[in-house]
Amino acid sequence: MKTTITACSALLLCGVLGSAAQAADATVADVEAKLEQQILQMQQQLEAMKSQLEQLKAQNAALAAQQQQQAAQAQVAAAAAPPAAAGVSPDLSLWGYGEIYYMHPTSEAANTQFDLARAVFGIGYRFDDRTVFNSEFEVEHAIASADDRGEFEVEQFYVDRQLAEWANLKLGLFLMPFGLLNEHHEPTSYYGVQRNFVETLVIPSTWREGGVGLHGNTRVGLDWDLGVTTGLNLGDWNPNPEDPLYRTAFDLEASGVAPMQATHQELQFAKTQNLAQYVSINYTGIPGLLAGAAVSTGKAAVATAPPGLPDQRVTLWEGHARWTPGAADLSAVYAQGRISNTAAYNLVNAGGSNPMPSRFLGYYLQGAYTVWQREGYRLSPFVRWERYDMGADFEGIAPGFTPVPTGLASDGKPWPQPHDRVWTLGANFYFDPHVVLKADYQHFDVNTDFTRIDLGLGLSF
Repeated sequence: MKTTITACSALLLCGVLGSAAQAADATVADVEAKLEQQILQMQQQLEAMKSQLEQLKAQNAALAAQQQQQAAQAQVAAAAAPPAAAGVSPDLSLWGYGEIYYMHPTSEAANTQFDLARAVFGIGYRFDDRTVFNSEFEVEHAIASADDRGEFEVEQFYVDRQLAEWANLKLGLFLMPFGLLNEHHEPTSYYGVQRNFVETLVIPSTWREGGVGLHGNTRVGLDWDLGVTTGLNLGDWNPNPEDPLYRTAFDLEASGVAPMQATHQELQFAKTQNLAQYVSINYTGIPGLLAGAAVSTGKAAVATAPPGLPDQRVTLWEGHARWTPGAADLSAVYAQGRISNTAAYNLVNAGGSNPMPSRFLGYYLQGAYTVWQREGYRLSPFVRWERYDMGADFEGIAPGFTPVPTGLASDGKPWPQPHDRVWTLGANFYFDPHVVLKADYQHFDVNTDFTRIDLGLGLSF
C-alpha cells in the first residue's frame, strides 16, 4: 500500500514540475517577443529621425543660399544708390523750451507789454555709457545786441561722468540744486505765467556756477549733491542808483536787482580767489512726496574801492517740499540768505539809495488741482501766496538815512519797496504735456501798482 502511494506521489510531482517548466518556457517566449517588437519600433523611430535631419539640412542649405543672394543684391543696390545725407548721431540729443508773456499792470495800462521772454536750446552728447556732455544756450527778449535789452547766454555747459552705480562727477557750468524750480524751470514744469518771486529774488532763477560736484542716489530714495563752485562778486553791487531799478513786477524779476541776482558771476571771467561750497539732499522714498534742503556758503569777492574792506561771506540755505496726492499738487519753499560784514560797506557808501542787505528771505505756499483731463488736454487751476524781502536786515545805515529813499524819484513817484506779499490766482491749460497756455492775476499788498494780469504760452521738447 505504501509503495502504491509513493508512486502516485512521484507521478503527481513530475506532472507539476512539467507544467511549471512549460509555463516558464511560455513566459520567456512572451518577453522575447515583446523585446523584439520594441526594438523594431525604435529602429523605425531612428529611421524617421534620420529622415527629418536630412530635411532640416536641406532647408538650412536653401536658407543660407537665399541669405547670400539677398546680401549680394543689397550690396549691388547700395553701390548703385546715391550717397545718403548724413544723419544725426544716436549719441547726440537736442532739446529746448521757451515762453511768451503778455503783461498788463492793472493800474498802469501804459506799461502793458508783450515779450518773447526766452528761447532756450540744449545740445547733449553721449561719449560712452558713462560719460555725457550737456549744454543750454538762451536768447532773452527776442533780440540780443548792444542796443537792446535782450541777452544771449550759456546757461549750462558741463560733463557728467558716472564713477559708480551710486555716484557721478560733474565738471563745468551747471545749475545749482536749490529749491523746486532752479533745476526744473521749463514753463511746463511750474504754475503761473512767470516764475515765483521767492525762487527768482532770493534763490536766483537759473542760478548757475562753475565748479565740480559729486551727485548720486541711494536705494532708499535719498538723492545727494555736493561740490565746490565759484562764489559771488559783491563788487558788482550798485549802492547808489540815481533812479529805481524797477517800476513793474516784470522789471523786478528781470532787472537783476536782488542780492544774489546782482552778484552771481555766471562763469564770465569769474573771480575765484575764494570758492564756495554747497550740499543738497532730496528724499523721494514715499510715492508722491519730494522733500529736501540745500545750503551754499563761501567768501565773496569784495569791492576793490575803497581798499581795506573786510572779507565778506555769503550763505544761502533753503528747504522745500512737494506732495502730489492724486489730482492735487501742493508745494512750499523757504529760503534765507546772509551777507557778513555789510556795515563797513554801507558806511563807506553812506546815504546810498541801495545799501547792501545783511539778510534777505522769502517763502511761499502753493496749491493746484487738475479739475479736467481728456485726450491729452489738462486744466489745472492754482493759488499761491508768497512773501519776499530783499532787505530783511541792514547794518551800517548812517544816522538820518533809511534803506529806501523816502522822497520821490525823478519820475515823480515814490521809490518801490524791496519787500512784498503777493497773491497769485491762475490756471495752466495743457494741450499736451509739452505745450501750455497760462493765465493769472497777481495782487501785491505793498507795491500795489505792481498788481497785474498775465497771459502766457510755454513749451518744452
